[in-house]
Amino acid sequence: MKPLDPEDFYKTPEGYLVFTEIYHKKRGTCCQSGCKHCPYGFDKGTGTLRQKK
Repeated sequence: MKPLDPEDFYKTPEGYLVFTEIYHKKRGTCCQSGCKHCPYGFDKGTGTLRQKK
């Protein structure tokens, strides 16, 4: 597995690792976890993907 680049994530004040939109685009697919920076527009409430503007 390739190590993460600095633009792939940031840490919250609580110490959580949050993946950025850049990381998700590099990954190439939606993991359907309802990620904060999902570029694929996944809606965890409905379980559907919608095109993000």
